[in-house]
Amino acid sequence: MDLDKLFQPLAKNNTRKIRYAIVGLGWFAQEAALPSFIHADNSEVIAFVSDDPEKKEEVAKHYGVEKTYSYDEYEQCLNSGEIDAVYIALPNHLHCEYTVRAANAGIHVLCEKPMAINKDECEQMIQACQTNNVKLMIAYRLHFEEGNLEAINTVQSGEIGEVRIFNSLFTQQVTPDNIRIQKEKGGGTLYDIGIYCINAARYLFHAEPIEVFATSATKKDDDRFNEVAEMTSVILRFPDERLATFTCSFGAASVSTYHLVGTKGDLRVDPAYSWQGEIKHTHTIGKDKKEHSFKSRDQLAAEFVYFSDCILQDQDPEPSGMEGLNDVCIINALHHSLETGDFVKVDLDDKEKPTVDQSIELPPVKKKPDTVNVIPASQKS
Repeated sequence: MDLDKLFQPLAKNNTRKIRYAIVGLGWFAQEAALPSFIHADNSEVIAFVSDDPEKKEEVAKHYGVEKTYSYDEYEQCLNSGEIDAVYIALPNHLHCEYTVRAANAGIHVLCEKPMAINKDECEQMIQACQTNNVKLMIAYRLHFEEGNLEAINTVQSGEIGEVRIFNSLFTQQVTPDNIRIQKEKGGGTLYDIGIYCINAARYLFHAEPIEVFATSATKKDDDRFNEVAEMTSVILRFPDERLATFTCSFGAASVSTYHLVGTKGDLRVDPAYSWQGEIKHTHTIGKDKKEHSFKSRDQLAAEFVYFSDCILQDQDPEPSGMEGLNDVCIINALHHSLETGDFVKVDLDDKEKPTVDQSIELPPVKKKPDTVNVIPASQKS
């Protein structure tokens, strides 16, 4: 995407930046999100919200942020007149509460995925934002990443024929005591990494699943998995008799890939879901194999740039709250399948899907940031 062309109206008519409060200073906020604001020219961080005094002091000092608030002071932050938007990077079970409170204060919301932990919470978030006329976007960074968007183009072009099969693996070794394996905080493989596979299947098939099935397995001698399953395998049945399958795991070596198989050929994307590094496509049609790599980009900055531009130009974002709702409904249905051992039907409204026009190219962050009082998401395997 030509950024100069995209932001030409903004440059001429509106030079102000969208002012953000970062709500939650966990590993991902510190490791991935905060360093990316250097590349988001239409965005700036004004405040931090956290209950960790050391985090607030040291991280604020590093980024030159003067305003810090505790969670008890959230309303004060929202009503300060100093911010336009919040980026919510809290544990999953808090997304709804902090989104609704922001919306009721007239503040726009960029919320990390999963949007929430159930359908009712998602609908509360959507309704609050609509009622208060504020923007709501769910942080699906791959909706702006060239490699994944070009995979959509490959499917729609017919290059590999009619795509019949999607298969994916997303696995890693999670660190002990990490929030990702705490059930009461919305942890688990489906919420945390399985959502990437679900979302990819939906935008690559350009449709919503109609029936889902899941099964899980856990090593009994691994204390990390007392609350959530070690791994889950899933089948998603789509219209026109197409199948998507994936396995996500917190107890295996790091793998992030998906494979599309059509009637004429196939496409492998590896790594598929990482927030940094190159993404490689391997196309195979008969005996003809070709490879193409997409260079590393600042995926988080692309999200901030896009959302800020939606606010400044009063445009509805894609991915919207409705996009987040569909993924959560699918995850809830998969959990029901785990309980019953049966396929579970789902009935979802078809949502707008990302297109290659949303690709935003910004250079990757070169220097790894220092972090304060956080547990890394994964351990080396």
